[in-house]
Amino acid sequence: MSADEQSMRRVTAIRNGTVIDHIPGGMVLEALQIFNVDGRQSNPISLVMNVPSRKLGTKDILKIEDRELTQDELDRLALIAPMASVSIIRNYSVAEKLSIKLSDEMTNVAHCVYSNCISNAIREPLPHRLKVLNTNPMTLQCHYCGRNQNLERLVENLL
Repeated sequence: MSADEQSMRRVTAIRNGTVIDHIPGGMVLEALQIFNVDGRQSNPISLVMNVPSRKLGTKDILKIEDRELTQDELDRLALIAPMASVSIIRNYSVAEKLSIKLSDEMTNVAHCVYSNCISNAIREPLPHRLKVLNTNPMTLQCHYCGRNQNLERLVENLL
């Protein structure tokens, strides 16, 4: 690692856990909410917000020690960071690189944000289906009611 790279490093390496890079700037707090991280856990968490990125303009980085993300968690992360890169760290080395695979439709990731939607009716046990209309900016539409979803509210409606 060159001297320039070392001076750019803002957070120390982790022994085991997950590193998520290329979260859009200012969205790391939503990522913490998606992973149900509220600060009461005992494992260390490091986050860097709004650092320069050639790809995104600004980006956030999240490091969660002693935790490896599941595929369900990656599917949820796609709501706010479809271009993020995820590295699983074991013994200070990258053991796996995971990519977020965003399909044309997300099923059973979150409830539709509109309370009158048929998918929210208790008597109608339907799968929660959201169509991906665009990834930049992320635009989702409910399969049933056809309404575009507010991403901030959608994060609150995760299954």
